[in-house]
Amino acid sequence: MLGIVRGTLFAAVLVLMTTQPMIGFAYDSDGPEAAIRTLVRANAELDMATLSRYMAHDADITSYTIGGRKYVGWPEFQHDMQEEFSSVAKLEIPITELKVWTKGTVAWFTMELDYIRYIGEGSDQRRTVLPLRESGVLEQRGGQWVLLSWHESLRDMQLGVSLAQRSMTSPPQHLVSNTQASAIPDLSGEWDILEVEDDKRYKATLDKAGNGPYTQHGGRFVTTKYADRLWQGTWLQPGNDREGEFELLLSEDGTQAKGVWWYSRVGAQKNIPPREHGGTYLWKRLTPLPPAR
Repeated sequence: MLGIVRGTLFAAVLVLMTTQPMIGFAYDSDGPEAAIRTLVRANAELDMATLSRYMAHDADITSYTIGGRKYVGWPEFQHDMQEEFSSVAKLEIPITELKVWTKGTVAWFTMELDYIRYIGEGSDQRRTVLPLRESGVLEQRGGQWVLLSWHESLRDMQLGVSLAQRSMTSPPQHLVSNTQASAIPDLSGEWDILEVEDDKRYKATLDKAGNGPYTQHGGRFVTTKYADRLWQGTWLQPGNDREGEFELLLSEDGTQAKGVWWYSRVGAQKNIPPREHGGTYLWKRLTPLPPAR
């Protein structure tokens, strides 16, 4: 799993991402939209100094990113941004929609964008796209607009929403409904696991009941519940002294799963609220499906 600080850090790269104004929309070059676009350019250019200048540093300001990651104040966010900037080859972040409202010295906005992250160089370079939805508040201070608080989520609800909730709200044809099909399937085999936020991959080798090791800090998965393709369990990583839980929705053909994971303990810290820190991932079965019995 990702470190608790970097759980969803690159999505937290703010909402602010493109270098050119949207065609057909004029805006005040000294207004809040201009400030947003300046922050956009700073993100795309990995420019920490400009980000710092256009973001408020109030100690009690709170913002949220995907996976429930919470930032309070500037230093915590700055740390994650520095790690993100050092880990990517480049960023491309086109805005697909941006709306800004202003009242006096306060402005607020909504935005949709694609956060495109490149890791590595040449033939080994990997590209990851996250479709994001953003909102936030700015304030004019000393003649300059600065970003106060922001919130973001995935536009693809199949990745962002709690799978338990989705299993209750999805159309019936998307769920297994008869008793025989709801029986626990054979989950044995080798699985490729992609942590979406950090484009990190590792492999798990599971037994029939869905228990087994994975190649990340000596980790191990334990399946605790399975019903109507909703697959739940725990994970433990002795190598970095962390543990937590996961929740997946297995595809009807049993070859892949989409889900979320979160922490329950990091070292001596045990009072971590469920689902507050974590991320999303995709599982793909690498070995053939076990023969039906």
